[in-house]
Amino acid sequence: MKVHEYQAKEILKKFNVAVPQGKVAFSVDEAVRAAQELGGNVWVVKAQIHAGGRGKGGGVKVARSLDEVRAFASQIFGMVLVTHQTGPEGRIVRRLLIEQGIDIARELYVGVTLDRSTSRNVVMASTEGGVEIEKVAAETPEKILKEFVDRAVGFQAFQARALAFGLGLTGDAFKNGVRFLAALYRAYEEMDCSLAEINPLVITTDGAVLALDAKMNFDDNALDRHPEVRALRDLDEEDPLEVDASKANLNYIKLDGNVGCMVNGAGLAMATMDIIKLAGGEPANFLDVGGGASAETVEAGFKIILADPHVKAVLINIFGGIVRCDRVATGVVEAAKKTRVTVPVVVRLAGTNAELAGEILRSSGLNFRVAGSLREAAEKVTQAIRN
Repeated sequence: MKVHEYQAKEILKKFNVAVPQGKVAFSVDEAVRAAQELGGNVWVVKAQIHAGGRGKGGGVKVARSLDEVRAFASQIFGMVLVTHQTGPEGRIVRRLLIEQGIDIARELYVGVTLDRSTSRNVVMASTEGGVEIEKVAAETPEKILKEFVDRAVGFQAFQARALAFGLGLTGDAFKNGVRFLAALYRAYEEMDCSLAEINPLVITTDGAVLALDAKMNFDDNALDRHPEVRALRDLDEEDPLEVDASKANLNYIKLDGNVGCMVNGAGLAMATMDIIKLAGGEPANFLDVGGGASAETVEAGFKIILADPHVKAVLINIFGGIVRCDRVATGVVEAAKKTRVTVPVVVRLAGTNAELAGEILRSSGLNFRVAGSLREAAEKVTQAIRN
């Protein structure tokens, strides 16, 4: 689960992570009032969407008068903001963050996430603040400093000092940087985050260390421990099909292809998408209906897949381990009749009662294309699209 920048900063403040003073606004008048309440003579007007690169897309403006605050707020509110992370469809801006102007001496990068190759949390830092970390990793990987965290002892003070030293911090900035890193890691761990990223982390002219931007993603499986975080969910920022899938307890992620995928098990779903690619097709989604796929879950999956206008064919790949294949086949037939499927459907069922399942599909009166192997299924579904 993702939250907006202003929400992430409110969370970080509770852990003594230093952030600029700011206020959220849901209208142009609120934006002007927020600037007045913050005081000063320079403000930053920032679009709030779940995507990076907002500045490059025109969603971040520096205002040097209240009239400029009003003008920029009027310009950004309601705009369709397109960045490298939103895709060409962009996102509608429905809220703004108004922040105090900061005298910036340096821009840095700090992030905390899980390194899956070592199964440990890693704290990363770089002097390349304000640049996408993926670009830094690709072009100048030597500029990314890493400290891996042993779960038995946690993030240690010497590791924070090593990162601060590696960033070239001195004096008050060094001390503040060490405190900042320790507080950020504590927030990441205690809030069950999957990512806590500060880009840029700024050093001010007087040595203060502040999170000028903040991105926090949370582990969905831990949200029951954090109802206050769950309450921050903004459905307007999520794909409507993914929202519908979450309501049906389905694991769904929309992709850019034209082959709809319905699979039970995340690993099998990934393998299915891979073999579709190898057969020359493009997966339209990741959809895991779970180990106990039923008629209800299959029907919900059908509706979600077919709601994507780019889907030209559907591949159902179910392994009958926990659930019998004949029960899945019956559910597929019922769901297809209810949802009035109009695109080719290829079905591959393997495991318990797979032969019986094949007979159910063939005698259903519906135009299912039954495959015996995963490779055959991928070839049939890509061929159906070409025809």
